Amino acid sequence: MPRLVAFLRAINVGGHTVEMAKLKQLFEQLAFSGVETFIASGNVVFDAPRATPAALENKIAAHLEKSLGYEVATFLRTPAELAAITAHRAFPSPVPGSTLYIGFLGSPASASAKKQVGALATPIDDFAFHDRQLYWRCHGRFSASQVSGAKVEKALGQPTTIRKVTTVEKLAKKFA
Repeated sequence: MPRLVAFLRAINVGGHTVEMAKLKQLFEQLAFSGVETFIASGNVVFDAPRATPAALENKIAAHLEKSLGYEVATFLRTPAELAAITAHRAFPSPVPGSTLYIGFLGSPASASAKKQVGALATPIDDFAFHDRQLYWRCHGRFSASQVSGAKVEKALGQPTTIRKVTTVEKLAKKFA
């Protein structure tokens, strides 16, 4: 059984509060084993029977929507993929005081979506893409940015969920 990490959109944000024990239970109802949640922002690690990632994403999203009453976009990555994601250097030159965020996508962004996201760049916001991830570097405080996750998602034309790089690094290290 492969080990997977699920990054869930709309968990414990925007008035959608879900206790981690409940989230763990919802994953166990799908006959997944070794289920663990990681911080309260919708990160779940589990072992799943062999199936395509897309099929598992759809299965999880449908179960969560039925159980929670709202849509929960689901993005799966393996521990090896997380290691590659954190090793990728989207921005070669570090900028002191900046923070890196990673947006998980269901599929690689199209050329037009990349162009639309690029148009959102500001003096404090930089964007780059690699595979099924968006890398968003914010110079200074995230709250000072005029760009929001909703604006990025609209420009992408597909759902995304965003995590601080330190969260992704901790998951990659813990489950490598």
